Amino acid sequence: MSIDTPSPGADLELTPPTWQGRFHSVTDWLRGFFFGMTMYDQVIYFRKHRADLEHLFVLISFGDLLGVPILPPYYTLRLLPYIVPLIRNWRYRMLREKDLTDLAPGG
Repeated sequence: MSIDTPSPGADLELTPPTWQGRFHSVTDWLRGFFFGMTMYDQVIYFRKHRADLEHLFVLISFGDLLGVPILPPYYTLRLLPYIVPLIRNWRYRMLREKDLTDLAPGG
């Protein structure tokens, strides 16, 4: 008694895409296209603005790492567990040299 085992790719057949599948792919493409035309710049601006506010908050609360004591240490220690993942990138951004091209819009 032998058991016939099919080859690994025998049961996978390539079926042509249906009209419904094509319609969904076209609508997904159009949705991405119109998002790129209308909202992409705003999303990039809001992300940059959020990052700036986050870095400002970290500067206010942990400025003593750079020599800017602003808040008493008690509040800093209470916030420390939430800020630890951000400190390395924040210090890099605050201490890197700035250029005039960094101030140009769109960059």
